[in-house]
Amino acid sequence: MLREYIEAAMHRAHYELIDQPDQPYYGEIPGLDGVLATGKTLEECRASLEDALDAWLVLGLQLGHPIPEIEGIRMERLRAVG
Repeated sequence: MLREYIEAAMHRAHYELIDQPDQPYYGEIPGLDGVLATGKTLEECRASLEDALDAWLVLGLQLGHPIPEIEGIRMERLRAVG
């Protein structure tokens, strides 16, 4: 389920060129506040964006923050058993 969520979120990603000589590529995922990245190349930016998404999801789930549904995929904090 996690992999499917990440793939669906990455399909929503938006990239643009910005006026930064060292890292001219900028990417973000609309609807997921704070998930953004930059890179020297588009591929570097995509990889950094996916890393940012991974960290955002892990922290959000650990802290019990609501994670927006994407393409019918819902992520919820797991409850301890026992």
